[in-house]
Amino acid sequence: MTDKPRVGFIGVGYMGHGMAKNIVEKGYDLTIMGHRNKAPVRDLVKRGAKEVRSPATMAKTADVIFLCVSSSVQVEDLVRRKDGLLAGGHKGLVIVDCSTSDPSSTLTLAAELKKKGVKLIDAPLARTPKEAEEGRLTTMVGSNKATLKRLRPLFETWAEVIIHVGPVGTGHKIKLINNFVAMSYGAIYAEAYTACQKTGVAPEIFYELLSSGGLNSGFFQNTSKWVIGRDPKAHLFTLRNAFKDIRYYTQLADAAGMSAAMGNAAKQSYALALAQGAGERHIPMLSDVIGAVNGVSFE
Repeated sequence: MTDKPRVGFIGVGYMGHGMAKNIVEKGYDLTIMGHRNKAPVRDLVKRGAKEVRSPATMAKTADVIFLCVSSSVQVEDLVRRKDGLLAGGHKGLVIVDCSTSDPSSTLTLAAELKKKGVKLIDAPLARTPKEAEEGRLTTMVGSNKATLKRLRPLFETWAEVIIHVGPVGTGHKIKLINNFVAMSYGAIYAEAYTACQKTGVAPEIFYELLSSGGLNSGFFQNTSKWVIGRDPKAHLFTLRNAFKDIRYYTQLADAAGMSAAMGNAAKQSYALALAQGAGERHIPMLSDVIGAVNGVSFE
């Protein structure tokens, strides 16, 4: 691999656009694949990226390909479809899955790709689209040390913190544990704000209380920007993806033979949101779902 590997990127949405932008602006040869939202694709092409129509076409010429999609279902399709990454892959290609994926799927795909000389590693993300645009994400890398060392300059184009967490699959495991904590807090905040509204406590007072002490957090602040300020861009992460992440977490816990009472409890709040048709709304808006079930509104 050269000092500047040829890079492919699939999934240039909220997080992926900023990552891809930083890669191409740091002088890497970048190929992207079309997205249903064409605006980020057009922007990246203007910055110097080239667009291709299939994963196989990208895989034939790339040295490294980043995937930043919604779930293992999409990753599996990108790898296994007739014109997929496995079909176009070549010896020495490295695929980096930055999605929040099911670790068992990751390990299965890694074994399939290895037969063709293609390496799959996992590098899921933390922080927000804002930090993605700024090149200041955190990534948790599941890989051998040699591969991470080789790819570190490329990761550094979009990541401020790069944590080597172990072999392939470990990145997705720790990401799910991280997101279990985040999604659980999201469910707790939604219920707590509902309890305020239901019992006659002003949400602004609850906000002042938590903001002044050890329970304050960026996640709480983002939730409050919607509950109190009605900011629709407070935290751009859908309830559908939140449910998927915590479902993957409970599957991980089940496979390990552990009790996961908190994860399963939190999962029910997101399942309720999907059942109510709110899957495309964002995490802070879970408060509206829980509030409506309890007969209160934050409008």
